[in-house]
Amino acid sequence: MKTEPTPGDAINRRQFIEKTSVMSAFMIVPRFVLGGKGYTAPSDLITLGCIGTGKQATGLKGSFLDTNEIKIIAAADMYGAKLQRFAGEVNQHYATQAGQSKYDGCVTYADFRDVLARKDIDAVIIAVPDHWHSVCAILAARAGKDIYCEKPLSLTIKEGRTMVEESRKHKRVFQTGSMQRSWPEFRQAVELVRNGYIGDIQTVKVNVGPPSVPYNLQAEQVPADLNWDFWLGPNQPQVYNHALAPGLNDDFWAKWRDYREFGGGGMTDWGAHMFDIAQWGLDMDASGPVMITPPDKDHQFLTYQYANGITMTHEPGTGDNFVNFIGTKGNIWVARGKLETTPATLKDKVIGANEKHVYLSENHYKDFLQAMRNRTKPVADVEIGHRTATVCNLGNLAYELKRPLHWNPHKEEFSNDDEANKLRGREMRKEWVV
Repeated sequence: MKTEPTPGDAINRRQFIEKTSVMSAFMIVPRFVLGGKGYTAPSDLITLGCIGTGKQATGLKGSFLDTNEIKIIAAADMYGAKLQRFAGEVNQHYATQAGQSKYDGCVTYADFRDVLARKDIDAVIIAVPDHWHSVCAILAARAGKDIYCEKPLSLTIKEGRTMVEESRKHKRVFQTGSMQRSWPEFRQAVELVRNGYIGDIQTVKVNVGPPSVPYNLQAEQVPADLNWDFWLGPNQPQVYNHALAPGLNDDFWAKWRDYREFGGGGMTDWGAHMFDIAQWGLDMDASGPVMITPPDKDHQFLTYQYANGITMTHEPGTGDNFVNFIGTKGNIWVARGKLETTPATLKDKVIGANEKHVYLSENHYKDFLQAMRNRTKPVADVEIGHRTATVCNLGNLAYELKRPLHWNPHKEEFSNDDEANKLRGREMRKEWVV
């Protein structure tokens, strides 16, 4: 039996319609409007795990948090004090952000493989000494994680190529920490070179530090909260010295970079930045030089030669680390925050819409996150990182062997040189051969 609506029913229905109309309007407002400028809904945040929590990782932490697009939920390090400090800073950031006194969302691990095992982590930031890069990155790719890995990409040429292969095999987005590709002065320099504004390039001069040397520090007492054997990881046993793994009260960059067992000296540390810009400018991101000659009676400096006849010299000196492109009509000198050109008017030249342009990234960390969302290659893709690290490692090998090396950048091997070819890789402890 149908009944007539009462006045109260009409009011209830009217209120219901009004409320649902308001709710519908609220629901279609974009999330960034509801949360204010820069807001990202929790469901859209990319979850990160940090492998390595030292000085470099601290800077990366801030850069990624500043994007407001991520959530750091895990961290791993074999140095307990550093790990706890790092996690404490992350937790304090989120507590402050939420107006709370405490937050415990960043879980700590002594073994980075526990981070990789978590299904709720989208990507990892790898900021460990160079001798660990390949192992961490390869296992991360196999675990289905996207990867942001600090430069130089790898300690050896073979490890770098394997990092590329594993990343491609598992369809991972991989950003190398060569963040100068996201800085305007370097992009401007490269586009000026690519568009012929200084004519044909004749040579490129690169000022970065010297090669590494064999490890020679004295043994010291290992801190109680440092797992030294795990710190060595793939490497053969070496004595501990705090210069390699500084403590919380040591205000200096770790010196492992200086020693051949762990890093490549200034050639790879700053070289991974400056040789990278040289490679970019010369449009050699998928290739490299064909001959590398150490200083001798005919060459004042270590000299690279490309198949097209262009040469590049390593000229370590004082002051800024820089790249200097020298052409038939002028030159371009670029360092961090500095760009000098001849003619001077080139510095502010606006590259036309129909001219050659390189990949545009204005924030290295946002570029990685966007590439993750789009499943595309970022500005410093793993292949680029590998090719740049290869240039640096080739220079170190020429310095070490003290003779010219003939390199095939397509096959990635030396011509008729068994000794040099053997040095493309290294022996690793069995547990870490990946």
